[in-house]
Amino acid sequence: MAETNGPHEGGSEPDYRFTLANERTFLAWLRTALGLLAGGVAVHQLVPDPTALSTVLASLCVVLAAVLAASAYPRWRRVQSAMRAGRPLPKSGMLVLLTAGIFAITLTAAALMVLS
Repeated sequence: MAETNGPHEGGSEPDYRFTLANERTFLAWLRTALGLLAGGVAVHQLVPDPTALSTVLASLCVVLAAVLAASAYPRWRRVQSAMRAGRPLPKSGMLVLLTAGIFAITLTAAALMVLS
């Protein structure tokens, strides 16, 4: 017997608008990850006198980008499976992590600007 917990197996096909909204959310997570990655690379390359603080800022951006990119597809898959099965949508701890990560990046950037 085939397992039916994949996003394309079992259950009923959700309204295409919900499927496309789920896909747009997935792509938004990836765009956010790319933006954070670009920011981390930019800080690393463009800060004139690299300090420990600029290295921390670049690292925070890159690590948060990696976490977002790694969690985007599993999140899409869980939401798609829940929609197909008619279950409530799963909660995501990524919202709290992303908020905390961007807050940490903002504080580090502010400290870097003040100390420069």
